[in-house]
Amino acid sequence: MKALILIECQNEWLAPNGKLQRLIEDRDMFDESVGNIIQVLQHARQIKMPVAHVGLRFQEGYPELAHGKSGLNKAIPEFGTFQLNEFGSRFYEPFRPIEGEFVVTGRTGASGFAGSNLDIWLRNNKIEDIYLTGYATHVCVESTLREAHDKGYNPILLQDATSAFNRMQQNYVVNEIVHHFGQHLSTQEFLSVSLSR
Repeated sequence: MKALILIECQNEWLAPNGKLQRLIEDRDMFDESVGNIIQVLQHARQIKMPVAHVGLRFQEGYPELAHGKSGLNKAIPEFGTFQLNEFGSRFYEPFRPIEGEFVVTGRTGASGFAGSNLDIWLRNNKIEDIYLTGYATHVCVESTLREAHDKGYNPILLQDATSAFNRMQQNYVVNEIVHHFGQHLSTQEFLSVSLSR
């Protein structure tokens, strides 16, 4: 079985007033990824491919991050991003889950698997091939790719339906990282995927 995974397609990244918009250096690449994710999601829905929405949501005061001293555990509270029930943590309207799509809960780390129910959903539905889209390529998408590989899945990065902050970061992941942990395809190649292949 195959599934499409959308990582952090939330207002914090995608809404004009999202707090992470200021980090985007290559606007053309980022905007292209948004349009491509829309196409990818439409195709997945058309062929009835399972879809999972992997967001981030933290309780007030970020107790899950335990007063982190470095990395994302420090940066997320400092930026005030992905607060539970706030605008930024809601799914961006074009990517709002519809009935029957899985919304991952419990996630606390960079990987979509960290603390979440993603793994059990994939295993219970006998899903092996997972197509990854979303943000940011060099952080949470890459972390999910690596962990998916280590858990025995076949992760496939949709290289133009993800975006990093700049082209150098994006190219590094696609050219130097992905082949160690999975595969990569373009949006156009994904649009020819069927459930039977």
